[in-house]
Amino acid sequence: MNAVDTNVLFYAHDPRHPGKRDIATELIASLYEGVLLWQVACEYLFASRKLEPHGYSRSHAVADVKDMRRTWSTAIPNWATLDRAEQLRAGYRLSFWDALLVAACLDAGVTRLYSEDFQAGVQIDSLEIVNPFE
Repeated sequence: MNAVDTNVLFYAHDPRHPGKRDIATELIASLYEGVLLWQVACEYLFASRKLEPHGYSRSHAVADVKDMRRTWSTAIPNWATLDRAEQLRAGYRLSFWDALLVAACLDAGVTRLYSEDFQAGVQIDSLEIVNPFE
């Protein structure tokens, strides 16, 4: 199973970075076994406000999240996810938010996370993290 980080969703709609937009759009369209992580959906809805000056409204972002929910499964964290995130944060020296994202992926059975926020080729337990823009 695959998941994408907020930055991938954001770039799919960001006209300021056409190269990244094309890569992100193609990647998202190709992921048939995708998991939409709760944290990513929330961060994306919040971050999408930065695209309003470029014609991408909050209603567009809400519609995109609804579309992804129809196509991908949704993973909502629980208290065990928070506990696991704290272990990952300490063990791998991750930021809290990155550890929470990784914990949510592991709990949801995600084996590949696409994100530009990690070093290339990072493997955390059973999760491979891939930067699609490299």
